[in-house]
Amino acid sequence: MLVRMELARIIISEINDQQVVFLREVEGDRSFPILIGIFEATSIDRRVQGHVPPRPLTHDLLKNVIIELGGEVQDVVITNLVEHTYYAVIRIRHHGEIIEVDSRPSDAIALAAHFDPHLPIYVDEDVIEAASPNQ
Repeated sequence: MLVRMELARIIISEINDQQVVFLREVEGDRSFPILIGIFEATSIDRRVQGHVPPRPLTHDLLKNVIIELGGEVQDVVITNLVEHTYYAVIRIRHHGEIIEVDSRPSDAIALAAHFDPHLPIYVDEDVIEAASPNQ
C-alpha cells in the first residue's frame, strides 16, 4: 500500500557530504530521513524557498523535457529500501498510459518540488516500516 508523504524538513550541512530530507506522513505521525547529495538538497531547498533561477537547472530541464514531449508527471513513489539504499520511480502519464521511470529518491523529490503545487510523494508501507522500525 502506498502512503502519502510530504517534505517536512531539509538539513543542509556545508561540512558533510550527505544532506538530509525528512518525509512526514500526511495523515499520520510517521516520518523518516533520507540522506541525499548536496546538489539535490540545494535544488529542493531553492524551490521550497521560492527561488527560481534565471536559466533552467537540471531538475527544471527534466520537468521541461517531460512536458514538451507530452508527458504529465503524476507523482513520485519511493518503492523500496535495500541495504540502506532507497529506490524510487517518477510516474509520468503519456498518451493515457502511466510510465514509471527509475530514479534516485533525491532526484524524484527534487522534481516534485519543481512543480507548483508540489507533486504528491508516496512511500510504500514496507519502506516506511523498514526505515522507522521504532515507530
